[in-house]
Amino acid sequence: MVRPHGRQSMGRQRIQIRRIETKDRRQVTFSKRRAGLFKKASELSMLTGASVAVVVFSEAGHAFGFGDPSVDAVLRCYAPVSGDAAPVPPVSGAGFGEGDDELEALRRAAEETKAQVAAEQSRMCEIAEKIVVAKAGRQFWWEADVEALGEAELPEFARALEKLRANVHRHANALLSAQPPPPPPPQQQQQ
Repeated sequence: MVRPHGRQSMGRQRIQIRRIETKDRRQVTFSKRRAGLFKKASELSMLTGASVAVVVFSEAGHAFGFGDPSVDAVLRCYAPVSGDAAPVPPVSGAGFGEGDDELEALRRAAEETKAQVAAEQSRMCEIAEKIVVAKAGRQFWWEADVEALGEAELPEFARALEKLRANVHRHANALLSAQPPPPPPPQQQQQ
C-alpha cells in the first residue's frame, strides 16, 4: 500500500497483546476496537437471533453499551431491577418467549425501514441521472427536456421555474425603479 506522500505503510501486522503505554494511542485503539466489538455483537444477534448485551467502560469512566433488543432488556432477564413488577424468566432458545412476537415485529419493521431507505436512495439516484440526461447538451437547467422528466421530478421542476420567474420579476422591478424616468414624449403642435 502506498501513501500519498510516497511512504510505504506497514500494512496489517500482528501486534503483541499487552497494555499500550501511550495514552493517545490507547484511546484510539479503544475507540476502534469498541466499534469492532459492537459490530461483531450486532452480527451475532442478527445471524442467530440471540439476545446480546455488551457494556464497555473507558479509562475515563464513560460507559458504552450495545444491546439487541436493548442492554436493559437483556440485563433484566438475568438480574431483575428492584421495583420491577415480576422477574422476567431467563432467555431460553432464540428469544424471550411471549415477547418473541414483539421482538420479531420490531426486527421486521427495522428491515422494512432499511428497504424503504434503500429504495428511496435508489429513486434519488435515478432522478439525478434523469436530470443529468435532461441537461445534456444544454447550457441552462431550465432548458431541460420536460418530456424526459418523470412524475416525481415535474413538481420540483415547476417550483424551481416559479422561483426563477419571481427572481427575474423582482430583479426587473429593481432595475426599472433605479433608472430615471424616461423624458415625456414631445408634444404635438395643435393647429
